[in-house]
Amino acid sequence: MSEKHPLRDILVIAPNFKRRLSGVTSTIVQLVPEQAKSLGILAAGPGLPAHLPKLRLRDVPKLWQRPANKPFRIWHARRNVEMLPGIVLRDVLRMPLRLVFTSASQRRHTAYTRWLIGRMDAVIATSTRGGAYLDVPHTVVTHGIDLGRFHPSADRAASRQALDLDPNMRAVGCFGRVRHQKGTDLFVDAMIALLPRHPGWQALIAGRATAEHAGFERELRGRITAAGLEDRIRFVGEHRDIERWYRALDLFVAPQRWEGFGLTPLEAMASGVPAVAADVGVFPDVVTAETGTLVPRGDLDALKAAIEPYLGDDDRRAAMATAAAQKARQDFPLAREAAEINAVYARLWARG
Repeated sequence: MSEKHPLRDILVIAPNFKRRLSGVTSTIVQLVPEQAKSLGILAAGPGLPAHLPKLRLRDVPKLWQRPANKPFRIWHARRNVEMLPGIVLRDVLRMPLRLVFTSASQRRHTAYTRWLIGRMDAVIATSTRGGAYLDVPHTVVTHGIDLGRFHPSADRAASRQALDLDPNMRAVGCFGRVRHQKGTDLFVDAMIALLPRHPGWQALIAGRATAEHAGFERELRGRITAAGLEDRIRFVGEHRDIERWYRALDLFVAPQRWEGFGLTPLEAMASGVPAVAADVGVFPDVVTAETGTLVPRGDLDALKAAIEPYLGDDDRRAAMATAAAQKARQDFPLAREAAEINAVYARLWARG
């Protein structure tokens, strides 16, 4: 621990025990600094940016000491691999901890996960839909967006040029893991069908394919090459400064076949970008007729039909971009999410 974050003042530990970048990791990276504005909180685990305040491994034994002004600390887990250590710390090592779990899943959990959840002191669901799959009392807290990080571009052409993209071509993007579940193939097939009819557009796919999905990505690249569109449909890789790539877009597409919550349409909207999204996760609560278009999951024809009007209507895109940014600011600020999570902690401390 540094003198800046003495452990006696730390009330919450937010573990992140998955090294690869994911939606959960992104949530922690955004939330911890926001929550730290009003309470002592540390992240814990690998793969986190240097600016986040972190619990060092050698300081874990100090968790036996109670914090200065509360009867216990809170261990806020978001994955099975983080719930189990919390149970061990609380129940086996008898550390003064209470356990909170955030569930983003919109399907019934496995028996093992249900067992873990049943041992939590408080449970948060990221959506009403997700909460319906929980067998325990819970609080719904929808995600928010860091509006200081995700905001509209003052000049999209300049944003594209800064990324070595063609500044004179409008851009449509699909960001997230490259895999079948995320519908990357649907986006690629839609672009192969639409871009020849809209020569002023380019398509960007940001994200990585893990080893088990590398063949899936190779197949998609092959389709693009066969269509002669390798210069206009580009895989740009994984980026921790993904906000810069959102600001280069004119349209965002979220074609997921399944999603627990899904931050990408929110990040796009906060960046002043309308979204075409599948009817999964919380996308129906986020994407409205004023900010984008919803399509049935897995329906390529519906996806193409929803995307194409945006490619030829500058006025419609501009109006929806303004509405999207406004909705993100009003309904999904990160400060609101942090305050609602902190209220869950406060109720635990009040119960003692």
